[in-house]
Amino acid sequence: MDVRRRRTLLAGLATAVLLVSGAGAAVAETSPAPASAHTAEAAPKGDGAKALCKRVPKIDRRIDRALKRLEGGADVRGSIARLQQRVDNAKKAGHEEIATYLQDRLTFRKSLVTTLQQRQKDLAGVKTWCADNDNGKAAS
Repeated sequence: MDVRRRRTLLAGLATAVLLVSGAGAAVAETSPAPASAHTAEAAPKGDGAKALCKRVPKIDRRIDRALKRLEGGADVRGSIARLQQRVDNAKKAGHEEIATYLQDRLTFRKSLVTTLQQRQKDLAGVKTWCADNDNGKAAS
């Protein structure tokens, strides 16, 4: 038997002896605690009103920009009209699989307009609340 095979065999036997003798159990007991034990420390202490009030103008601009893009014409990248044109072009060319894929994207994009409009309404309520409550400083 050569030296390399003998070393591998001895290392394997030593590992097996440690596991059988219970040293493996001691190693297993020192493993880190599950992630759930750490989450209690990082739990939020409030509702984040102050931070949200601070971000309201930025969020409002993002929603406005997204709605403007979605409602743009066929020459605007990311618009519903442009995607609709691509669906029509795929159907005209006889590319049914492409048309189906693009149609599903178009359906989602149309639903996105409704979602963003609802967020815009909700954000208006947040903006009013922030104005009435010193931008959330009193709530902290």
